[in-house]
Amino acid sequence: MKSIEWLGDQVRLIDQTKLPLEETYLETDDYTILADAIRTMKIRGAPAIGIAAAYGIALAALKFFGSDFQLFRSHVEHAINELSSTRPTAVNLFWSLQRMKNVLDTVNSVETARKKLISEALNIHREDEEMCRKIGEHGATLIEHNSTLLTHCNTGALATGGEGTAQSIITTAHRQGKSIKVYATETRPALQGARLTTWELLKNGIDVTLITDTMTAFLMKQRKIDLVVVGADRIASNGDVANKIGTYNLAVIAKHHGVPFYVAAPSSTIDSTTASGDSIPIEERSPDELMEGFGRRIAPEGIKVYSPAFDITPASFVTAIITEQGVHKPPFNFS
Repeated sequence: MKSIEWLGDQVRLIDQTKLPLEETYLETDDYTILADAIRTMKIRGAPAIGIAAAYGIALAALKFFGSDFQLFRSHVEHAINELSSTRPTAVNLFWSLQRMKNVLDTVNSVETARKKLISEALNIHREDEEMCRKIGEHGATLIEHNSTLLTHCNTGALATGGEGTAQSIITTAHRQGKSIKVYATETRPALQGARLTTWELLKNGIDVTLITDTMTAFLMKQRKIDLVVVGADRIASNGDVANKIGTYNLAVIAKHHGVPFYVAAPSSTIDSTTASGDSIPIEERSPDELMEGFGRRIAPEGIKVYSPAFDITPASFVTAIITEQGVHKPPFNFS
């Protein structure tokens, strides 16, 4: 199962909004449709968003007909601007688009630009796959035999170009023969944990139990959790972590109960230009995601809604950050 793949002149992705009941795929040669898929979370997860954005630029390059390089450049830059407006928090999106723009700056013909942009998008995807593998290997060293982990949101193959970030650690430990159990939060309001994480872990034959987001403190009080491992959408240079809303809650609860709290992400998720989490923009989602559950309204008419998609976990709550480069322990300094 691949979250996204390049078909030569089209992009194929699994529609994550239909999982786990339907395994439906979307194929498109239109970067605007791909941009909408990012915006509406048909594809989600910081690394996967970055890959999708790169492929979007490749599609835009293929859709230009003509030989005037300046017109071509304007066309591609318009695509870059549109894709950059889809999700504001995940830094991989902007990192990936910057790489594509850097390629555009090195060429002066349409034909060469097309080839190099497609090549760069494929490189970004391959690199992420390798980063996922290394994150899994580094992180698995932190997991002992007969451990019970708690994870939040979805950080597996659906969220990346490989086996995942935090979830790659889980699947790697499982392959190594370590006996592990996983508690997965449902992850309100879009239920990525219930719909996606449990689906992926079951496919991998891993013992997983679904819980509501509000059960985590009680589980830790019962000493049922040995460690927490989550992903990240952006990491500031001081180690502050932006991740799915509810992550900060977990970090506070884990610290109170003396449970290690690990964050796993590729180095492309680290934003060395952002000093702290205070400067990370937090995306707010549509009120409908909170007021409705799969098409059925669950809140009264006229209710006010506040629905941030992410929160910020201070570095002081993080036991270690795991990247493809290794296990980073505090004090963090990614500048």
